[in-house]
Amino acid sequence: MGKMKRIFLLIVLCPFFLPPLIDGEEPQIQRQGSVLKRTFFYTANKWGIPILKASIKIKNGTEKESTPLLQIEAQVDSLPHLRSLFWMKNRFVSILDEKSGLPISYTKEIHQGGLLIKNKNYHQLITFDPLRQNVVIENGDRKEKRVLPVPLETYDPLSLFAKYYLKEELHPGQTLQLFVFDGIKPRKMIFHSREEKVNCKWADSAQTICLESTTPLSTFGDKEGRIQIWYTALGEKIPILMELDLPIGKIRFELDEVKGN
Repeated sequence: MGKMKRIFLLIVLCPFFLPPLIDGEEPQIQRQGSVLKRTFFYTANKWGIPILKASIKIKNGTEKESTPLLQIEAQVDSLPHLRSLFWMKNRFVSILDEKSGLPISYTKEIHQGGLLIKNKNYHQLITFDPLRQNVVIENGDRKEKRVLPVPLETYDPLSLFAKYYLKEELHPGQTLQLFVFDGIKPRKMIFHSREEKVNCKWADSAQTICLESTTPLSTFGDKEGRIQIWYTALGEKIPILMELDLPIGKIRFELDEVKGN
């Protein structure tokens, strides 16, 4: 039962590894200065059994003090047939400066519980201050507030998604070093890219570029886990597959559908 609890507890972290799902240079040119609204829908499987649905939506069109903003939303929901064992309805929202790509705020709304995961119900707001190189963390009704230093150009998980989806171009053989803050502590992540053919429900034998990183997992006593993300290398590059290779097994996310312009 202890291992099962750790498996489902780590599901909560899945949106933290979804952000590097990326797109290519051609769609980037089309999106600059235009209305953007696109959503990616995924199913997560463990031991070949569907365990949850996840999605990431990115859109623009809002402004703050004449600064164009982007909003990225992610949600993770348990499937009905598993709710007797665990239930989950977690939401994440990132607001960032569209021009610089730097995060302004990151919100987490965690609602989960059941036999296999710990009951949690909380709201957290993280505000980024790049000039002072820190973040302000406010919990619940904002009566509890902390200020923590972070490295320069630190991203929340969803603003990291926007950075690679809209602004950066990737090629096989690259090494990327990034700092990510999700409300616990800044974490340095190093991604390597390679070309690879993969099979998944979105496409058979798809030519892809894979991003791979290993990182310590606090859930497993800082034992290393591996993160892999694949996106199609031909035409408009679509993030079709992701795997979390954990000390106790793999969780596999496969793309079901893409909606939007």
